[in-house]
Amino acid sequence: MKTSPLPRLAGVIPILATPFHEDESPDHESLGRMIRFFGELGVTGVTLLGVLGESNRMTDGERSSLIATAVAAAGNMPVIAGCSHTGTAATIALAEEAAKQGARAVMIAPSKQPTPSDEQVFNYYKTLGEHSPLPIVLQDHPASTEVHMSAALVMRIVREVPAVVCVKAEAVPSPGKIAVLKAALEVPVLTGLGALYGFFDLERGSDGFNTGFAFPEVLLALVERTRAGDLEGAYAIFRRYLPLMVFEQQPGLAVRKEILRRRGLIGCGRVRAPGGNIDAGTSAQLGSLLERSFPGQDLRLPVKVEA
Repeated sequence: MKTSPLPRLAGVIPILATPFHEDESPDHESLGRMIRFFGELGVTGVTLLGVLGESNRMTDGERSSLIATAVAAAGNMPVIAGCSHTGTAATIALAEEAAKQGARAVMIAPSKQPTPSDEQVFNYYKTLGEHSPLPIVLQDHPASTEVHMSAALVMRIVREVPAVVCVKAEAVPSPGKIAVLKAALEVPVLTGLGALYGFFDLERGSDGFNTGFAFPEVLLALVERTRAGDLEGAYAIFRRYLPLMVFEQQPGLAVRKEILRRRGLIGCGRVRAPGGNIDAGTSAQLGSLLERSFPGQDLRLPVKVEA
């Protein structure tokens, strides 16, 4: 299958939750519906099988079939597949399978080693760059990996491993690190972390978002205002929707999946065991917050973003 060149990975690239049926089997219909909805909003691409996608709870066969479903639904949008693994050979194998299913890039984070070593991290990406059939998004997310990469290390990897075409910068404090990376690198640097620091990251040069916030419309508006030089307008949007970002970003995936369910994008909010599901009190709080954030709006349609 011939594909067009990978576009510059900037703007808004949602990280997708993996939909499940109540019996925890993957819900391919919901995955396709969610991708098509996000595509109609104008996102640059989509990423699946990240931390939000419960990738560590998937079998290899499930991963492959989910990537195939995503590619079919995405059309011309690039699909980025999370392929992080604790072993180099296994990571390469995951990238090869992602390419076979039609993914256009892979997102890879380093894995924790018994003796931390910048050289080991560099060699990991160097080997991946030599063997991966797909371009690489470097994910710097020490909260999940327990690997702390300095800005100097990230810059060395990007400069010496041409396969790395984008950095997902999720090491806090993120604004300062993003500014350093943007001053030194030509590849796009994207914001994650549920957009919790989104305005501040954009203010320091972030090229956009690669995160799972359930309302990409808000992120698109933030990027548009920032690119237009309207920082005050971007700040007003950020301030209005920050409580929702904070509530959604609580540990676990239950809140975000429940929002996606209420938006009609997934059939149910089931989190795969042993992950926890939403309780009645949290669900009630979420309902009130959504009404405050989007009063009178039908969440099943693209929402109107207001400052």
